[in-house]
Amino acid sequence: MTMSYYPIFLNLANRRCLVVGGGEVACRKAARLVRCGSKVVVVSRFLVPELEQMKKKGDIDHIDDDYRSEYIKDAVFLIGATDVVEVNSKIYEDGEKRGLLVNIVDNPSLCNCILPSSFQQGELTVAVSTGGKSPALAKRIRQEIEKNYGSEYAGLIEIMGILRQKVSARKMSSSKNRLLYESVLDSGLLELIRKKDVDAIIEKIVELTGEKMDRSQIQDILSHEMLPDYAGE
Repeated sequence: MTMSYYPIFLNLANRRCLVVGGGEVACRKAARLVRCGSKVVVVSRFLVPELEQMKKKGDIDHIDDDYRSEYIKDAVFLIGATDVVEVNSKIYEDGEKRGLLVNIVDNPSLCNCILPSSFQQGELTVAVSTGGKSPALAKRIRQEIEKNYGSEYAGLIEIMGILRQKVSARKMSSSKNRLLYESVLDSGLLELIRKKDVDAIIEKIVELTGEKMDRSQIQDILSHEMLPDYAGE
């Protein structure tokens, strides 16, 4: 059995992404792209209040018009979130001709990419997809996984990222680095992060790696309360 979709994470920061539609679904899609740092353009003659607020804040650009092919110029990603079949089909056809990523909401047959059910804790992203066949199931599985990954994982990733920079500077072999990182992850560090025990975290890392962490940096990481960020099929 072959996979229909290739799993990938995209960096869309500072890239033009076009959302066609001005309703609640379009709003969710646009908001997610804004959080990713994209240059979001919404094409619609109507905007729900949330999109109007995003427009006033400068988070999105708005084209007050029906969809036209020329609006996809310079875009890398197209999302069709209208309830008009002909419009959604046209968006898909235009995107395909130009080799762009296209997602038409609730219509996998008019997509060359789909958006998984996902959640984020800081830089941790967990995504679940059913290939567009059952968004409800993807959401259910995502919710089950989410129970095991709280905000402490956001802190763990930040700390491991700092540690990785320090360890990489030693120029050791990748196998030695991997064993070192695994020893840290197996050390109970996560529980210390849950307790926000800064001194114990620093002591544990020094004990296992010989690397001294900056106390104020660790405090700053642990002071941020993270809330899950959702997206989905």
